[in-house]
Amino acid sequence: MGLFGNLFSGRTPDYPPLDDSSRAGKKVAEIEHELQELIHKVSDPLEVVPSDHAAYVFIGKPPKKFGLAWIHEGKVSGLNTLIEEHGVTPAEIEKVLDALREAYEKHQDAQHYTAMIDERNVVVTASESLEREVHNIIDKILH
Repeated sequence: MGLFGNLFSGRTPDYPPLDDSSRAGKKVAEIEHELQELIHKVSDPLEVVPSDHAAYVFIGKPPKKFGLAWIHEGKVSGLNTLIEEHGVTPAEIEKVLDALREAYEKHQDAQHYTAMIDERNVVVTASESLEREVHNIIDKILH
């Protein structure tokens, strides 16, 4: 496959492999089971932002078209959880997506890696500042 074939094939970009002994590598290892669960539910690309609070997973192709899931205390939740369990309206979800898009774009220069989870490449973004911003966006709507 030529250069343009790689660009348009939808495959994971060529980021360096995630070091399992790094902070991000250890966090990803802690949530590997939940990531496998998510991988089996969605076929879209996944980008994990590991953190101390939770792991945030951009699903799809941020910053344009994407969703978000998070892994906290062994449970996978997402934007639908906000609607079902917290009564968040579709208009509020749009505001959340706009805020997430802005946060993602602001941190596009963060370190990106790839990790193989259940025979699938997943992008891992090691950015404490992106993690904090996403956490604050989700936390605001939950509380």
